[in-house]
Amino acid sequence: MRMQRPRRGGQTVMIRRSPSAVGFAAGCALLLGLSATAAAAPRRGPLVSSTDGWLRGLPRAGGGAQFLGIPYAQPPIGPLRWRAPLPMKPWRGVRPAVAFGHPCPQPPLGAWNEHAAATGRENCLFLNVIVPRWPVKEALPVMFWIHGGANVGGSGVGPLYNAGTLVDDGVVLVTINYRLGIFGFLADPALSGESRHHASGDYGLMDQILALRWVRANIARFGGDPHNITVFGQSAGGTDTGLLMASRARGLFQRAIEESGTPFIPPVDSLREAERAGARLLAALGAPAGAAGIADLRKLPAHTLIAKMQALPRAELIFPQPDVDGWVIRRAPLSTFAAGKEAPVPLLFGTTTREMNFPMPVSMIRATIRRTTGSLAAQVLALYGFAHGGRGIADSKYGSGVNQWLADVTFRCPAVLEARWHTAASHVAYQYEFDHPLPGHAFAVHSSELPYVFGFLPKPGAVVDPLGEILAPFTAADHRLSRLMERYWTNFARSGDPNGPGLPKWPAFAAQGRYIELSSRTHVALASHMRRAQCRLFREAVAALMHRGSS
Repeated sequence: MRMQRPRRGGQTVMIRRSPSAVGFAAGCALLLGLSATAAAAPRRGPLVSSTDGWLRGLPRAGGGAQFLGIPYAQPPIGPLRWRAPLPMKPWRGVRPAVAFGHPCPQPPLGAWNEHAAATGRENCLFLNVIVPRWPVKEALPVMFWIHGGANVGGSGVGPLYNAGTLVDDGVVLVTINYRLGIFGFLADPALSGESRHHASGDYGLMDQILALRWVRANIARFGGDPHNITVFGQSAGGTDTGLLMASRARGLFQRAIEESGTPFIPPVDSLREAERAGARLLAALGAPAGAAGIADLRKLPAHTLIAKMQALPRAELIFPQPDVDGWVIRRAPLSTFAAGKEAPVPLLFGTTTREMNFPMPVSMIRATIRRTTGSLAAQVLALYGFAHGGRGIADSKYGSGVNQWLADVTFRCPAVLEARWHTAASHVAYQYEFDHPLPGHAFAVHSSELPYVFGFLPKPGAVVDPLGEILAPFTAADHRLSRLMERYWTNFARSGDPNGPGLPKWPAFAAQGRYIELSSRTHVALASHMRRAQCRLFREAVAALMHRGSS
């Protein structure tokens, strides 16, 4: 699936209709401001020697320290655009690490990334390290965050990360920026031709891998354990986490958390398919074919290239996505997980009950189901209530029939399938379902869990959310749920098991497909085989697709 201009259905809706992984942070940033960004370089503060040079950070409110805007790669500008990232060159003296670096270039796609789009620069490959106490006397687990935004928008900056309380449970938090959209995932025959690996398109994933290598080389100096790294992300960040499990990043991390994202959706194109899509995009942008076109586009400022893309007709606009390039990703993630060849690490994963609002006409849903499910179409139409002219069977928890089907095939059932394969390969997995709306909202949607995971429930409680609305004050129940989730997540980062003293038991997924429901009503309820009938049909459809692909 290629990311085209945001449209209804599938993961493309993520761009327009719902907050990204940093959506909550973006909204809060507009209200609160990024106070660290405006800070002057301090004369005193926590001091660390990295492999690239000395860094001076800032004290963290409530204790600890934060080191912001650390470059982990050379700026990917000019001739380095659309090339593998190069390690940062060492610097002399002490570099202030007191302000977030610029987000990566991205088009404005809604309120959730408005600030990032306005402040984005191509010199954006920065990471941030936040620690709970300073100095750190023991090696703490490391949580390495990959932001969401459909691999087109978002950033790893904002108060969600450095003003939350997640690290207070004894972890070191690292957040990163990585190249997005056309800058991070453009494949083209000319780019493959200039690569010594004969590959192109996965530059954003290469950024993530280089950042992981930087963390392994340096995090002990900040009090982190380089041999206990949890990669976690939401939305596209969850997708990328799964892709890293199926990539050459194996061995760089010890645990994985995927929130509302899997490596299967959107499907990852082959290199040849991605190259053809990239060539079509370059032609639509008016660039000559081949190396000359790449050379011309490398000369364009990032904002000019984004503006040219935004001016394209809908039918000609493609947002490039990760591909099976043969170097970073050597085989289709579906095949990798089906064969049990993914990274052998504990996996924690889950979804929200509503995910996104999918306002797709019922007639379009019927046509999509018939086109994508083949011989299973009649069963799928009947199960969701679309057969014989039906308008769909609504559910008080999961919404309309339209929303159920699209959320099932985009988020829930791919996650269950991934866990079944991961468990079959003798790796442990833990599943959750998040059913707690943000204050003032009716349902738990895409990104709703983020403030609870990061412990960012700001006072006085009324903050601008990603959609430009005002949230009602957070309640005592919100704080209890956040505390519970922080402990589960950090326990998992510590040992690969979310359970701990005083916490309700979270059973492993195992053959019974067990999971917990997180909500303010019950806090934790146990269940099994999420969407059993729906996900069974999804598995059958995937099996048929894989069979056709191998025949």
